[in-house]
Amino acid sequence: MELPQIPQLLNETLSSDGNVVRSATESLDRLSLHPDFPFYLLSITTGGQNPGQRVAAATYLKNFTRRNVDGSGPISEISSKLKNQLMGALLKVEPAVLKVLVEVLRVIVASVFVKENSWPELVPELASVIQNSNLISVAANCEWNTINALTVLQALIRPFQYFLNPKVPKEPVPPQLELIAKEILVPLLAAFHHFVEKALTVHGGTEAEIERILLIVCKCIYLAVRSHMPSALAPLLPSFCCDLFRILGSLNFDHMGPMREGDLLRLKTGKRSLLIFCTLVTRHRKLSDKLMPDIINCVLKIAMHSTKIAKVDFPSERVISLAFDVISHVLETGPGWRLVSPKFSLLLESAIFPALVMNEKDVSEWEEDTDEYIRKNLSFDLEEISGWREDLFTARKSAINLLGVISVSKGPPVVASNCSSALSKRKKGEKIRGKDQRCFMGELLVIPFLSKFPIPSDANVLETKIINDYYGVLLAYGGLQDFLREQKPGYLSTLVCNRVLPLYGVSVSLPYLVANANWVLGELASCLPEEMSADVYSSLLKALVMPDIGDVSCYPVRASAAGAIAGLLENDYLPPEWLPLLQVVVGGIGDEDQENSVLFQLLSTVVETGNENVAVHLPYIVSSLVGQISKSIPPNPEPWPQMVDRGFAALAVMGQSWEESMPEEMEESESPETWLSGQATIAKAFSSLLQQAWITAVQPMEGGISDLEASSSCIDDSSALLRFVMRSVTTYDDLLELKVSDLLVIWAELIANWHAWEEMEDLSMFECIKEVVHLHRKFELKDFFVRGLPSPPAPPVPQRSIIEGIGQFVSTAIAEYPSATWRASSCVHVLLHVPSYSSEVECVKQSLVVAFTEAAFSRFMAIRSKPCSMWKPLLLTLSSCYLCYPDIVERVLEKNEHTGFTIWASALGFIGTSSFEHGPSAESEIKLIVMALAKVIERLLGQGNQDSDLLQACFTSIMEASMQLKELQEEDDNEEAEDDEDAGDDDTDDDDDDDDDDDEDSEDGECVETEEQFLDRYAKAAVALENGTLVEEGDEEDLDQAIDLGDLEEIDQKNIVLPLIQRYHQVLIQGQSLPSSIVSNFLDSFPEYTSFFQQHG
Repeated sequence: MELPQIPQLLNETLSSDGNVVRSATESLDRLSLHPDFPFYLLSITTGGQNPGQRVAAATYLKNFTRRNVDGSGPISEISSKLKNQLMGALLKVEPAVLKVLVEVLRVIVASVFVKENSWPELVPELASVIQNSNLISVAANCEWNTINALTVLQALIRPFQYFLNPKVPKEPVPPQLELIAKEILVPLLAAFHHFVEKALTVHGGTEAEIERILLIVCKCIYLAVRSHMPSALAPLLPSFCCDLFRILGSLNFDHMGPMREGDLLRLKTGKRSLLIFCTLVTRHRKLSDKLMPDIINCVLKIAMHSTKIAKVDFPSERVISLAFDVISHVLETGPGWRLVSPKFSLLLESAIFPALVMNEKDVSEWEEDTDEYIRKNLSFDLEEISGWREDLFTARKSAINLLGVISVSKGPPVVASNCSSALSKRKKGEKIRGKDQRCFMGELLVIPFLSKFPIPSDANVLETKIINDYYGVLLAYGGLQDFLREQKPGYLSTLVCNRVLPLYGVSVSLPYLVANANWVLGELASCLPEEMSADVYSSLLKALVMPDIGDVSCYPVRASAAGAIAGLLENDYLPPEWLPLLQVVVGGIGDEDQENSVLFQLLSTVVETGNENVAVHLPYIVSSLVGQISKSIPPNPEPWPQMVDRGFAALAVMGQSWEESMPEEMEESESPETWLSGQATIAKAFSSLLQQAWITAVQPMEGGISDLEASSSCIDDSSALLRFVMRSVTTYDDLLELKVSDLLVIWAELIANWHAWEEMEDLSMFECIKEVVHLHRKFELKDFFVRGLPSPPAPPVPQRSIIEGIGQFVSTAIAEYPSATWRASSCVHVLLHVPSYSSEVECVKQSLVVAFTEAAFSRFMAIRSKPCSMWKPLLLTLSSCYLCYPDIVERVLEKNEHTGFTIWASALGFIGTSSFEHGPSAESEIKLIVMALAKVIERLLGQGNQDSDLLQACFTSIMEASMQLKELQEEDDNEEAEDDEDAGDDDTDDDDDDDDDDDEDSEDGECVETEEQFLDRYAKAAVALENGTLVEEGDEEDLDQAIDLGDLEEIDQKNIVLPLIQRYHQVLIQGQSLPSSIVSNFLDSFPEYTSFFQQHG
């Protein structure tokens, strides 16, 4: 097949027939090996038969380039000819092709121009092209398209919007960006001014072509200054910003009906202009301070258009939102505050508050899409009110954030009586500091302004303006949480009692206001005075059961009430009675997924915070919920509806809560039978639900074969339920009744095929593995080691046993997912050492050892260049395998790496010494190292390697590890004795220590990291990452967990080391050059070995 057939193949890639597309793509892949292939595609992008073919050529070239640049493909080294032909095509192609083809340029620019700093002719040639393009040059019949050339410029600047070298705390402006600014941007700004003049003199509308040029130039400047400030560009910023002011002043927020292309482009240019202002204030204060008066005047005029947000479309609202954000940015600076503060009243009354008032768009969104309404109006992320936020996007969110920034800013010095009576008196000799005489603007301005609006009551509830205004008042209160936290408790109590809680007592339902009131109370939950909590809780509980009003859904009211109640509970409020709340929540769970999601989340919070107060009701609640959830499990396993997903999560929380409520001493408990009965009830319900989800839902019809597999949805929560069931088994009859073996077979198959590690937590799966092994040790589980052939008519194919499925899961975790390595490694020890393997199932254990060895060693080889904490779990995994089958492990190691055994043994010896920073800390870890090193030493001596360095290193390490193990055992014995003698004193001391720690934490919390410290810290981390000393680690809580070695735990280290030295001391001691300090310390710890070391040294 020849290159001329490429056009036909590209046409075929546009076919609706998948087979035709696949065949054409495979043919193109084969042709792509030809050195002229990219040139042929480029020629089609400019001269193809039809637009579809030209776009297809550009698309394939884009994917082809991404695959091959910086690789070993045919264009890994990009020729000048290809770059020149690409640039020529970019300057001529139509917009649809340009949009795709410019991606090719981005890939090449990142590799050649940015990374290698080559392609020196690019900037001068592009500068010439822009100046001689059709809309900039005065000459007639210009060859180049201005918009295309500017699009190329944008792609060229894009990589420089971020810092390129994270290893440098303060990165200088890249020389390529300086060159672009000097050669292209500086001349271009003169043309930009000309285009602005032309655009603003167009009567009756806009010209799309000019507007697009203005937008692209603004994007280029934004990218150029987002992180850096090119020296050639800095002097021109004032004149450039003047043009931006004029563009922003020309924006029209009174559009009615569909917006024309030119008007939309003008809005986008306005948005980009405001982003430039944000960047200048944030990153380039020295330049922006002089421009601040004009910036403030410009954005204030835009912010005043917030009165129209009910009628404007999203692009217009985004501009208004950014205007608020610019003001917030400016307020974080000293000069900015002085400029804006005189306008606070005007800003609050004419811009901020109008954005908060309820409008017809709110009503329509409430009625048409309640989830969208909640997302936009009742789920603000206000944990951090800040002038530097860039993630708000709607005018209302930005206005609330700005209001919060204003409220926590300090006003001018005032007479003490105007601020606080507490300041009116002072002790003799006490100085009044200036800061004590300044009050928050929230107290001076914001609260008084909001207090002007009357609260709706039975007397005025029919007045629409009062309702609409108070809607905004409530949103404003929610944005003042930072300010209100700084006030005395009585201040907030008065506000809530007088301005929020009365809404719940109005005889006419006010769902819009009650929803906002719920949200406000939820936002303020962390700072509500304790005496207020009961009244607030009572009001929220009332809102939680508010019924729909005719056709008006009250779901936002119930959802916001649920969130607020959860906030109260999480802030340590305990309801006087838990049962009414539980009845309301459980009773509300039904057929509505939307409602169920909120109620299940609240139920989980209630259970987690209620502890023993709620635990007594859990058996009844679990039984009730399991019945509801079972009805919602679909016959097809994937995907589960949200009702089931949230339900499983809530049940997992309940199971954990019930286990935590177990009496500390079951024998001494007054009602152990009650607790055990409740546990049995919950276990039966969990087992029934899992059977419904995993067995009943996929059972074949009578006489048929099911092609369905059990659902892996909620596998972590399902594992938690299964673990609870296993922990409830006390007799063999329980095992049969709960169908534990049947459930485990399916569960093991599910986790064996699990690959969604990044998507969810996996802790319960690993905990479940350990529970399975210990349950088998007690009751000999069916199908644990070997499963029989399936019954006809299924094909007689051997099925995976429980432990084989678990082994597949664990080995995959070790090999592919670093964050799971610690937990997976701990499971390896349990799987190999806890079960009792008979000779009939020895092959199963051998296959596990092979899988674990291959996974752990491949992962270790990937990170062995620098010692790190991940070494320990991997090397201990290999040690456990080696103790089981040394010959098999050696073969696997040598197969993967010629000196694999030596590499592992050397590394194991190293982590057993004090030189390794992340060495073993648990007794079981050290014991495992000692046993493995002893076997390695015997192996080396058996092979005649008496004089090897490896032998000396291993023996030195086993001596150090033995000393550490004995020291650890003695410390444990001493601590137990001290605990028994001084328990009371320890409690008192602990309390004191806790207080000291709290004080230290409080002091530490006041230290805020500076920008220089932040940059320096990240630069060091980047250097460590490049050097390989920073490796992705597992969870910190896994680092010091003891490992379960089964019967090996009973082995005394003396029975390992003493026979070894007795048998081989002639070689190990007399024949080796051992460090004298280690020998001396070893004999101090083990004087009984002295006779073997008498001739040493």
